[in-house]
Amino acid sequence: MNWPLIYILDVITVVSIVTYLCFLYKTREQFLRSSPRTQVIAQIAREAPLYAGKEILLCFTCDPYQSIETEHKITRQTLEIFMRHNIRARILTKAGMGSVIDVALMKENRAIYGATLTFVDDVDSRYYEPYAALPWSRFEALKIAKEAGLETWVSLEPVISPEQSIEIIHLTHEYVDVYKVGKWNHDKKAKDINWRDFGIRAKEVLQQYGKNYYIKRDLAVFLNG
Repeated sequence: MNWPLIYILDVITVVSIVTYLCFLYKTREQFLRSSPRTQVIAQIAREAPLYAGKEILLCFTCDPYQSIETEHKITRQTLEIFMRHNIRARILTKAGMGSVIDVALMKENRAIYGATLTFVDDVDSRYYEPYAALPWSRFEALKIAKEAGLETWVSLEPVISPEQSIEIIHLTHEYVDVYKVGKWNHDKKAKDINWRDFGIRAKEVLQQYGKNYYIKRDLAVFLNG
C-alpha cells in the first residue's frame, strides 16, 4: 500500500506506549506486536521532492526516537533525505537523551527540536509513561538542543497534574522557545481538573517569562476562546 508521505512520517516507528490515551488507531497490544516499517524510506525518498521547502513534523502519533532507532536509523535516514530536498524537520519526542544522537544533523537541517513534557516527578512519569524517558532526560535533551543552536519547543500535554505542568515551565523557560499547551482528554479523571484556572495560571507564568506560546483549542474553550 502506498501511504502519503505525511502519514508515513507519523507512523514511522512503533508508538511510545503510555497509560493515558492520546490518539491510537490500534490497540496497545497491537502496537506492542508491531515491527518497524523500514521499507518506508524508499517511499519517503520518492515523495520528498513534493514537499521541498516545507516543514514536516516527526511525529505526533508516535515517537521518532524509540529504542529501535539505534539499530534501524529510520529517522536519521529521513533527516538525510530532508536535507537533500530543503525540508525542515520539526521533531517531537519523549526519548530525552536518546534523541540527541542526531543533534548535529538536526542543526544542519535547521530542525526545530521539541519534547512532550507531562511530569516533573519520576514516579508519576514511570506510571503514566513507562516506555518514555524520565523528565530529567527530556530536560537535558532540550538544553543540548538549545546549546547547539536549535529552536526548541515543548508540547505541554496532556496536563494530568496542573501543578507539575506549571512547574515544568518554571524549570525549562531558559532553554525552551515556544510552548504549546493542551489539556487531558479521553479520561473521566480529566473532568476533575479546573481547566480555566490552569489555563489562566499557565498563561500568566508564560507571559511572566516572556515566552511565545500557543493554547490549543481544547483548552482555549475554557478561556473564552
